[in-house]
Amino acid sequence: MKAVRLEAVGSITLRDIAKPVPGPDDLLVRIEACGVCGTDRHLFHGEFPCRPPVTPGHEFSGIIEAVGAGVSGFSIGDRVTGDPNIACGRCDHCHAGRINLCRNLNAIGIHRDGGFADYVVLPQKQAFLLPAGLPPTHGAFCEPLGCCLHGLDLAGIRPGGSVVVLGGGVIGLLTVQLARLAGASTIILSTRQASRRALAEELGATSTVDPSAGDVVDMICGPAGLIPGGVDVVFECAGVRETVEQSMRLSRAGGTVVIVGVTPQGMKAEFEPFDLLFRELKVLGSFLNPHTHRRAAELIASGAIEIDRLISRQVPLEEAPAVIANPPAPGEVKVLVVPARV
Repeated sequence: MKAVRLEAVGSITLRDIAKPVPGPDDLLVRIEACGVCGTDRHLFHGEFPCRPPVTPGHEFSGIIEAVGAGVSGFSIGDRVTGDPNIACGRCDHCHAGRINLCRNLNAIGIHRDGGFADYVVLPQKQAFLLPAGLPPTHGAFCEPLGCCLHGLDLAGIRPGGSVVVLGGGVIGLLTVQLARLAGASTIILSTRQASRRALAEELGATSTVDPSAGDVVDMICGPAGLIPGGVDVVFECAGVRETVEQSMRLSRAGGTVVIVGVTPQGMKAEFEPFDLLFRELKVLGSFLNPHTHRRAAELIASGAIEIDRLISRQVPLEEAPAVIANPPAPGEVKVLVVPARV
């Protein structure tokens, strides 16, 4: 079969490798679609820990082609989505229900071979059924939506509340939709790209701001801003120093900041501890998708989340290495890798 291989930092290529064989508790899944995530680019640049050589790709869905002898509840031909984050179930974090902080976390597409391939092996405990009639590309959005749901759970948005989303990529645009569903009455998205601002307003943002047009903090929470004094919840979804620093200044006193965007490992940001103390800000990191993947699959299956307008383009496996090795194209939201039928 064909698979994209991250051989080492800065080295990624398409290769022919052996088709994997599922173990007793595994499913062999023929990939229908796998999303390119910012984390995949971090892996390529050595900015996120992984275990090369490895096949990346952790946002995937597909059709079951074979099942192990110990598998129950799944059949050949079922469409499934895979939660890539495999917790050990034995460490103190797992026992406390914090499976995303598992000390022995083993992630598909990072530590073991993932979805940028014709096939992937998926443990049955990480698999979730999708409706047969769901568009094949939609299942690849379950993992990023699950991560956004975890951030939403931490934020505790109240009906009628105010929200700022920093970053207009797929995480930001999914978060806008979730904030709308949670009942926020004011949802402001900040991004430089006009096409993403327009899309955000179509998906539920009540206002958008262009960081290149002025000071974001002043435009949003200054005396003449959209929400003078700050908002209830800020979601940092861009993963860059500028927006991390802005996030704490955009929150009202007593507000909540949720860091959802993945920053390069080693990046530093500045903040004033006195400001966090004096305004009693709650600053939270939101890591992965603990206990949210099933909810994400059900939400996507329900049609409550707009998916099609988030798909910028679909590419074959042959083009995936170049997509991962290069920055997103202007206006791009989500690129899906769609292997040829085998």
